[in-house]
Amino acid sequence: MAVSVPQDTARQEAPEPGRSARTDPFEGRVALVTGGSSGIGRAYAEAMSACGMKLCLVGRSIQRLQAVADALPGEALVVAGDLAEPATSTSAVGATLATYGRLDVVVANAGLYLGGELDDADLSTVQQLVLANVFGVMAVVHAALPHLRAQHRGDVLITSSVSGHQAIHWEPVYSATKHAVQAFTHTLRRQLVGTGIRVGAIAPGVVLNELWDFSEEENEARLAAGTGIRSSDVAEAALFMLGQPRHVTIRDLVILPTAQEI
Repeated sequence: MAVSVPQDTARQEAPEPGRSARTDPFEGRVALVTGGSSGIGRAYAEAMSACGMKLCLVGRSIQRLQAVADALPGEALVVAGDLAEPATSTSAVGATLATYGRLDVVVANAGLYLGGELDDADLSTVQQLVLANVFGVMAVVHAALPHLRAQHRGDVLITSSVSGHQAIHWEPVYSATKHAVQAFTHTLRRQLVGTGIRVGAIAPGVVLNELWDFSEEENEARLAAGTGIRSSDVAEAALFMLGQPRHVTIRDLVILPTAQEI
């Protein structure tokens, strides 16, 4: 387990000139983001930091996490560890509270992908994916819930997938894990009704990031054709969900490329 604490914990207390009006709901809030070193997680970190939020970024590589943290405009703590291990979530929540004294938003984003025929899949890879996509989500929320309950306020935002809304036959294991995430989101939200804790899931379609390993030229062509979206598009949608007044919960938001058929 590796933890890196920001050196200057006061440098972002004052709002920066020129921030948008949307800064106000987020200024000074603290978010824990798993899978924060790449893709959608990195985009979440960039968008949230730009809005004045303080962050704890969690992932397996402290070097990659630190590179993301160093490029952000605001404070960011990094915690490296495998979310398949319960101690990683416990340490991340503990480090967040020790550094910032609060935790407002838990973003359970870390996950892996596996497509193709089931009988071609290596079972150890299947096990790793299920642990990351399902257990990792549950573990970080489990670690944060006592604090969120105690403050009677908070947000749990889970990165799901359109594969959790439809049974997609070319990715049966991945689709199954995202269906599990959807069930977890809906049942957890109902358990927490009346606590002041909001629970929602954002479900992207094809996102043009490291997962697909397309060239920059291919990404631009797919954006122009409407067959892919950017990680930053997902992050903007996440801010929309989190920026709603407290009496509003967006339980599910599906965000797709315009020309994606599923």
